[in-house]
Amino acid sequence: MKDSNTIKDGDFCKVTDGTHKGKSGIATDLNMSITGHLTITMVQESGVRFKT
Repeated sequence: MKDSNTIKDGDFCKVTDGTHKGKSGIATDLNMSITGHLTITMVQESGVRFKT
């Protein structure tokens, strides 16, 4: 069974909190920061990219 909190490159995701709340797109460029936070570049259907 897949953990519902596991995300991988290419998954469709919706942001549920923070600055980009309500935006969605394809997750790309997943990186673990030095402080231990996961950063994700999201690509919206329109082609616009944002980091979250």
